[in-house]
Amino acid sequence: MGSDGTHHADYTKFDGLAREETLEMLVSSYLALAEGQDNWVCNLANASSLIWHAYRSLPVDINWAGFYVSKDSTGSELILGPFQGKVACQEIKFGVGVCGTAMKMRETQLVPNVNEFPGHIACDGETKSEIVVPIIGSSGQCHGVLDIDCLDYDGFTKVDQIYLEKLAYAISQTCKF
Repeated sequence: MGSDGTHHADYTKFDGLAREETLEMLVSSYLALAEGQDNWVCNLANASSLIWHAYRSLPVDINWAGFYVSKDSTGSELILGPFQGKVACQEIKFGVGVCGTAMKMRETQLVPNVNEFPGHIACDGETKSEIVVPIIGSSGQCHGVLDIDCLDYDGFTKVDQIYLEKLAYAISQTCKF
């Protein structure tokens, strides 16, 4: 229990908020949970839970929310990190698929229809749209990506991109990779 009488699970209560309010609360909840904790596994596990609950409360029909992290210092491959949802692809090559492209380009990939994305990797054939945000450290190294899949086309907007990029920045500042 927190010093203010809240339980950690209380951070997953997003009900009744508009999309922007939900995403703002997602970022602030992550920062509160990460305070004093720099272990990337711990922080990304909580972040994936927060993302899952935030989007399910909207409701946005997400089917996967989590992270792929750089497998080694060369940055040539991503490996599965903490997530919520169905089992997923374990490794993704640099520059391949939406996640590999986000890592290579160091830019958010907002994909309204995954079937139109060249080289899309279908870990789950039901996914229709996706957003992937790179996690860039202060040294400029890409530590990994935040990845969210949706069962609907056009599941994510520029508003999502803005707040998920804020979350990725917060992660880059609070985790030791």
